[in-house]
Amino acid sequence: YDAMAIGNHEFEYGWQSFAKMKDRLPFPVLGANLFYADSGMPYAQAYSIVERQGVRIGVVGIMGQDAGTAIIPSHIRGVDVRDPIEAIRPYVELLKPQVDLIVVLTHQGKTAPMQTDDEAHPEIQRGINAEIELAGAVAGIDVIFSGHADSGTESPYVHPTTGTLIMQTYGQGTRLGFLQLQLDESRSPNQIIAHEGKLIPVVSNDLSPHPVIARKLSQYKALFPELQEILCFSEERVSRLYNEESDLGNLYADIIRAKVGAEIGFMPSGALRKDLPKGNVPLMDVIDSFPFTDRVAELEMTGAQILAVLEQSLTLERGMLQVSGLRVGYDLSQPVGNRVMSVQVNGIDLNVEQLYRVSTVEIIAQGGDLFMTFRKATRIERPDIRFSEVLAERLREIGTLVIPKRGRLLPSG
Repeated sequence: YDAMAIGNHEFEYGWQSFAKMKDRLPFPVLGANLFYADSGMPYAQAYSIVERQGVRIGVVGIMGQDAGTAIIPSHIRGVDVRDPIEAIRPYVELLKPQVDLIVVLTHQGKTAPMQTDDEAHPEIQRGINAEIELAGAVAGIDVIFSGHADSGTESPYVHPTTGTLIMQTYGQGTRLGFLQLQLDESRSPNQIIAHEGKLIPVVSNDLSPHPVIARKLSQYKALFPELQEILCFSEERVSRLYNEESDLGNLYADIIRAKVGAEIGFMPSGALRKDLPKGNVPLMDVIDSFPFTDRVAELEMTGAQILAVLEQSLTLERGMLQVSGLRVGYDLSQPVGNRVMSVQVNGIDLNVEQLYRVSTVEIIAQGGDLFMTFRKATRIERPDIRFSEVLAERLREIGTLVIPKRGRLLPSG
């Protein structure tokens, strides 16, 4: 790469770990709006200048504030994520006299919908509003390449006021973004006079493996043979859905609830990153389906807090929480905060004053993904265990996987 912008998942192992790792990479790692919380000093390099065929390109990177909430809060607590617009302005002014083009790499907007066929469902696409706002607020940006929302632009969006070109892929390695610019070299700095951009489908199943990459992959597989262990067998694919009840969500919510004997289990849809395949299910696929370091968290929550969590879920800002032990009737046509129509806990109506034992993963237990109500709950201390380990243990025991019956999250009508 010539450069990369820091995103939320760079902090999966904590900000301290990534602070060391980024300096080992052979290309600039950019985060113009990231600062150490204690000292106010920059956490990362803000910009880089790349030269190609005599054209000087200034590259600035930022991470959005929404992205800063899409990680286990304690993993990023030492880093301030400042307003991207205010952070970028001085660097654009600094670069203008030095370069021909200014490119901004962003990781912002609403978190991408985690659903296998998300391109086929435009109603769950997040949009590029954050990029449009940035392009309109900061004059002098020629191109924005964006990520995080995974809202594909089949051709470049041209900002009506500033002329900034915006491109984003659908993420998940399904497309490559391509942008070709024609510049007027008689002007200084050069100006874009024409452009062509598109998203190129990645048809990996139709391509022969690259020999160098195939050899490296084979070497890594040999180092970790346990990843090929077959944990269980499934007679059908176990799929994810982002904004409604899903088979994989039900399965994993059941597993995390059963692990601690809780009355209720919650599983964030955004954490489910891959369907489980039909047939043999190897450990590698299970890890890919939940590729995070989250521990199992056990909480004591009031019925009122559970109701607040469900209302937050039904904003669909971070997808719909998958549940175990609950039966929830809801109506998305109602105003935000009034969408829960009914709740039963194991067949009995929810009592807002009663205490319930709840199990979930660390990110939302700490109030991440905008589920701040969990921070008001009472934490029950228990031995640390990663949820990915719990999944592997339980699926080994199951042997033949039976998909849980649906009927937990019931839309009106």
